[in-house]
Amino acid sequence: MGFILNGIMAVTWQMVVMWAVGGLLIWLAIKKDFEPALLLPMGFGAILVNLPESGAINQFMQGVGEQQGIIQWLFETGIEASEALPLLLFIGIGAMIDFGPLLSNPKMFLFGAAAQGGIFLTIIVAMMMGFPLRDAASIGIIGAADGPTSILVAKVLDSPYFGAISVAAYSYMALVPIIQPMAIRLVTTKKERMIRMPYNPGNVSKLTRILFPIIVTVIAGIVAPASVSLVGFLMFGNLIRECGCLERLSDTAQNNLAQLVTLLLGITISFSMTADKFVTIETVLIMALGLVAFVFDTICGCLFAKILNLFLKNKVNPMVGAAGISAFPMSARVVQKMATAEDPQNYLLMHAVGANVSGQIASVLAGGMILGLVPGMLG
Repeated sequence: MGFILNGIMAVTWQMVVMWAVGGLLIWLAIKKDFEPALLLPMGFGAILVNLPESGAINQFMQGVGEQQGIIQWLFETGIEASEALPLLLFIGIGAMIDFGPLLSNPKMFLFGAAAQGGIFLTIIVAMMMGFPLRDAASIGIIGAADGPTSILVAKVLDSPYFGAISVAAYSYMALVPIIQPMAIRLVTTKKERMIRMPYNPGNVSKLTRILFPIIVTVIAGIVAPASVSLVGFLMFGNLIRECGCLERLSDTAQNNLAQLVTLLLGITISFSMTADKFVTIETVLIMALGLVAFVFDTICGCLFAKILNLFLKNKVNPMVGAAGISAFPMSARVVQKMATAEDPQNYLLMHAVGANVSGQIASVLAGGMILGLVPGMLG
């Protein structure tokens, strides 16, 4: 009975807040079907690590000594020591991606680059709000709309706000179908959203598909060496897909590997969601800045398309620019849904997919650039 009373007395209001946060993430996963493979383990993990004297994290037991909990072990082994979990997930993501729509319409590369503008605008805003450069850069990368990249950058830069950044990155990725339409409508007119773009795919040879991930990795290694692990694992997964002789491995990477790593990554992230680290005013600010980063990315992509239209005879639907973020394939689906809502005969999906996969590459390059530049600026 004494143990029960001691446990109840050890509960703080901050822990209760984190139980509510965990419950909200579980509700979004189950009820709204927002990234359930990730949000559900994150939500349940947030509850696990915020129980008094939780055995899921390190604790000292009288007469036994310090015992390492499973979630802390996963964090220290899979993220802190080696970044293994986010990098392994990139293999699965790479195996899922078909770069055909991008290779048949290379100008979509421009939209992937333009839609990263929110990252750097948010870094500036975060620094103006008083965050040090190390933390501002880690917060800005939320705008990459790429959870593994956000995790890796925050970890390498040793930001104390790792937990809030990870939760913000994945939560906003799940909320892309809600956030992006509002941002798109803010900077486009109905007439612009009704622009049709005929799709005339070029023939992309098997050799091109095989050479593409190799060439991208080499270029990334020269331009942004710190991005090699990110880009390399993404492109390795894609090479498995395209080589044509590893179908079973490609299927395993797309399904079993990606799902298992996502599950482990979600519950591992919860290690940094303990109440003492998470229930702070800084967490609220980071969540707000993460939203700003997502909105800015979408707006930058749309505005870039509108600028291009000043010089193009065949106009680009500005919504395609919004698909240049890394949230694949959710962003492309959002653009297609909005297009058919304005004009049932307007099919932008393949253009949007091209911009979307370009954003996948651009986001990891942006993360690599930040990892290459920020440590040098910090001295």
